[in-house]
Amino acid sequence: MKSHAQMKQLVLVGIMAAFATLAFLGTTVIRVPIPASGGYFNLGDTFVMAAALLYGPVVGGVVGAIGPAMADAVGFPQFILATAVVKGIEGALIGLLAGTRPRPLRVVVALLAGVAVLVVGYYVFEAHIYPMLARSIPFFGVTDAAAALAEIVPNLLQGVISAVIAFGIWKVFAHRSA
Repeated sequence: MKSHAQMKQLVLVGIMAAFATLAFLGTTVIRVPIPASGGYFNLGDTFVMAAALLYGPVVGGVVGAIGPAMADAVGFPQFILATAVVKGIEGALIGLLAGTRPRPLRVVVALLAGVAVLVVGYYVFEAHIYPMLARSIPFFGVTDAAAALAEIVPNLLQGVISAVIAFGIWKVFAHRSA
């Protein structure tokens, strides 16, 4: 017979797997290419953000690092590194800032911080890290500063739309005691 702590861990693993799957699907089902960089617009961030708001920084970070990165493995493997790092940090930060008993204003601040991580993180990877890595590993030679600049608006739009939907999911599913 499993202890309460073991059952709680098992449920948490199931929750992470479910949200990672939703993030994977949200990233792969709706893919709008961004020709300048070879990247694409998607709604996978919605589930990273919702997981972080509902279950905290560990779940948000794991979901962010795994779900969208696995989606990149299907057709866009050069972005796996950036996606795992950026979206893992996005999920963890949102969960940390929202706290254990988030209120609407705190949730909005956490989501805005997550959007900032998304936009700035991809810009740094695409304008600086990938070009530096490409000097030794041609696989990473997929973007440059101009392409990264062209992706700021689509990434911002992706983040804001995902944040609005995640806020709605949080409002529906958050269990707050009076």
